[in-house]
Amino acid sequence: MAEAEYVLSTRGLTKRFPGVLALDGVDFGVRAGEVHALVGENGAGKSTLIKVLTGVYAPDEGEVRLRGEPASFATPLAAQQAGISTIYQEVNLVPLMSVARNLFLGREPRGRFGLIDFARMHRESERILRDYGVRADVRRPLGELGVGAQQMVALARAVSVDARVVVMDEPTSSLEPREVETLFGVIRRLRDAGVAVVYVSHRLDELYAVCDAVTVLRDGRGVHSGPLAGLERLRLVSLMLGREIGEVRAEGTTKFGGDHEAASAEPVLRAEGLSVPHQLHDVSFTVRPGEVVGLGGLLGSGRTETAKAVAGALTPGAGRVTVAGAPVRTGSPGAAIRAGISLLPEDRKSEGIVPGLSVRENIALAVLPRLSRGGLVSEARIDSLVRTFMERLRIKASSPHQKAGELSGGNQQKVLLARWLAAEPRVLLLDEPTRGIDVGAKAEVQRLVDELAEDGLGVLLISSELEELIEGSDRVVVLRDGAVVGELTGDDVTEDRLMEAVAAAADGEVAREDLPQALPAEDRMEARAEDAPRAAGDDSGPGAADDDSGPGSADDAERRAAEGDSGPPSARSPREEAPHG
Repeated sequence: MAEAEYVLSTRGLTKRFPGVLALDGVDFGVRAGEVHALVGENGAGKSTLIKVLTGVYAPDEGEVRLRGEPASFATPLAAQQAGISTIYQEVNLVPLMSVARNLFLGREPRGRFGLIDFARMHRESERILRDYGVRADVRRPLGELGVGAQQMVALARAVSVDARVVVMDEPTSSLEPREVETLFGVIRRLRDAGVAVVYVSHRLDELYAVCDAVTVLRDGRGVHSGPLAGLERLRLVSLMLGREIGEVRAEGTTKFGGDHEAASAEPVLRAEGLSVPHQLHDVSFTVRPGEVVGLGGLLGSGRTETAKAVAGALTPGAGRVTVAGAPVRTGSPGAAIRAGISLLPEDRKSEGIVPGLSVRENIALAVLPRLSRGGLVSEARIDSLVRTFMERLRIKASSPHQKAGELSGGNQQKVLLARWLAAEPRVLLLDEPTRGIDVGAKAEVQRLVDELAEDGLGVLLISSELEELIEGSDRVVVLRDGAVVGELTGDDVTEDRLMEAVAAAADGEVAREDLPQALPAEDRMEARAEDAPRAAGDDSGPGAADDDSGPGSADDAERRAAEGDSGPPSARSPREEAPHG
């Protein structure tokens, strides 16, 4: 079809950042009255493409065309005025302003003398929100509403500006099932009215429910574009991950050594029925000493949230964690660390490394209490510990006193590993341990994980790289939308079987009971039986919390735990609310 028939399109779009080619000659186009899915794994370039389309970034090469004519948007406001409206995953409204003011921000109805006509604004706000299933006092501050209701307000605002193109970036991430159905109804009405919709999501069932066409990005390039109806789910997963079904590798491509001997050992870590509103639902699995258990699934399936819930960075509304049979207070990072659980976070820059501190200070950060006596820290013990781990992990730095922020990504990752290994954990949670580091550092990290497992450490491995996950894991627990949907063990731990499990999990026709379970049935029944008396006899606990309140920060989790509140209740259906490596 001719380019002029696209209401919004790009040709040869390229965007560079220092050291990163985010978009590499991307061609993309959406027609009026079409819902076009934009999919790809983490780092594929989806967010960058959206920001170029909506005026946040200017392209380095190529062009954006609106209704067949070249277009350039200096700001997001310019894009909005041209008819392109965006709904972001994170609500980007003003929480202290009223609901009505947020709906009409920048285009408030005016009365005589140019003053805002509040009565009219309130009436129209109530009418608009009724169409989205939101019943709220539009005079209240937006921040007093639940996250799902705020997202619906953002949706209503984006649609009510008379846009010809609506870009939706993970719009269901905070919505309950009822709100998701309302959203789908709105999308269908937009399509019927001739509005073009660009829909970004990693939930395949959503894509097949509302989208007409799909564009797949991988590593900043467009690898597929066409109708969605004729594209099998397994093929779509294959395109996203860059792997052909049936591809057989003669030899591994990682530096993992192979299976570890842990089959007969009692679990060192047991997670049972972990639920976090809008994020996790009844997640259960075990890790044995000397075993590497992988978490598989697409981005947003709940892998990172599972690791954070185990490590106390997210407060579960239900479920429990035990280490070597001893219960660990959930929602408390300090309690998890004391129990022997260490988490290497996915984002080392914002959640791990402290760039302004030295290598020495970063490594010693988690073990200062153990290295002190009478409140005084032993500098000699710190120096000995830091020297040991810098040598063992081959951390390249000018000295232990060099700032960690000056190191390469691979050496920063090693510093983080050194910090948590210094804490002498019994369980190590690794969330994308080799992301963004060079080939040499990646091989060293992979060898280290093997060595740790051989030394008897229990390891939970999260990785978006299939080779790394398959070759590094003894078992793989498959997640989808925040729930465990299967487990691969033994000879089933292969790339093809994992891809089939991920694709099957995304297919609503496959029942969860048809897939292998992560815990034996008797263990799951035992866990539920032990939880039932607590739930029935404690009305002031987790079940009394407000469904609209999402998980808070780690500090909030510590506070709630200290007050005896284990957090908000689990959602009815985690990421059916709708998911997020």
